Amino acid sequence: MTTFDRLKSLCEEQKISIVELEEKLGFGRNSLYGWKKKIPNGANLEKVADYFGVSVDYLLCRTEKKRYFDLTEKDEQDIQNELQKMIEGLSTSGHAAFDGRTLDELSEEELEDRELLLSSLENSLRLAKRVAKQKFTPKKYRK
Repeated sequence: MTTFDRLKSLCEEQKISIVELEEKLGFGRNSLYGWKKKIPNGANLEKVADYFGVSVDYLLCRTEKKRYFDLTEKDEQDIQNELQKMIEGLSTSGHAAFDGRTLDELSEEELEDRELLLSSLENSLRLAKRVAKQKFTPKKYRK
């Protein structure tokens, strides 16, 4: 995939044409089409990256992470490990009891409630990780 292909897919996601993007960013006509054959300059790359909220490295196809705060595979593993610890803690302590029964003692009808609880915990962990990355990543690493 080339830089132009990446740009084109971002435009399609936003439902705008490349010509519209050029107008919005104040670029000359067909200047972005030149990215098919040559590497764009840094200033234009930054403008486009800022417009779409992605990293320059993503535009240049150096990474698949669109944003510096997107979760990596390691982050996902950490979330799953933390979720397992939480489940074990809730199961053994009895703090997450349904009518006096722990998570493991639920009937078939109540399993949906258990899954909803676990899904909610997982989403909360994922959100907390992204917010932490946005808030605490030093500016020099925000590419």
